[in-house]
Amino acid sequence: MSEPASISTGIASRYATAVFDLMVEEGALPALEGDIDSLDAALTASADLRAVIASPVLTRDEQARAITAVADALGLSVVLKNTLALMAAKRRLFVLPQLVAELRARVMAAKGEVFAEVVSAKALTATQATKLAEVLSAKVGKTVKLNATVDPALIGGLVVKIGSKMIDTSVASKLQALQNTMKEVG
Repeated sequence: MSEPASISTGIASRYATAVFDLMVEEGALPALEGDIDSLDAALTASADLRAVIASPVLTRDEQARAITAVADALGLSVVLKNTLALMAAKRRLFVLPQLVAELRARVMAAKGEVFAEVVSAKALTATQATKLAEVLSAKVGKTVKLNATVDPALIGGLVVKIGSKMIDTSVASKLQALQNTMKEVG
C-alpha cells in the first residue's frame, strides 16, 4: 500500500472506530447500516459530491455546509452528520470513501457477515449465487454476501476472494498454469 493510501486508511479507520462505537452504544447499528448505504450510493451517483470532498479550493466552511446539506438530504443520523461536519472542519472529507468502506466492514463483522468478491465468465443465476453463498458460508463459518461481477476473459469458472483468501477455478488461470508448465519442460 502506498504511503498516502495508508495515511487515508488510518484517518478513516480512526473516524470509523469513533462512529461505530457511538452507534453501537446507542443501539443504532441498523441505522448506521442504512446511513452507510445512503452515503455510498450518493458518492457513487454524484460526481459533484466527489468533487466537493476532494476539492482543495473550497474552504472548510463551504465543505461543511455542502456535506451538512447532503447529510440532511440523505437523512443521516446525528452522529454521522456531526462526524462529517468535523471531518470538513479538519479538511478530512477526502477520506470519505475509505470511511464508508471501514464502517461497512465493521458493521458486517458485528453481524457475523463477510463479503465475497466473485468474478465469473458469465453472470451467475440467482440459484447459482444462492448456492455459492451457502457453500462459502459453510466454509468460513459466517454469513457470506456476494459482490458478483462478470469478466468474459476468464473463459469459464470463478475467482472468489474473501478477505485475503482467493480461490481461482477459472479456465484462464488453468490455461496459464499449463502454459507455464510447458515452458519449464520445453
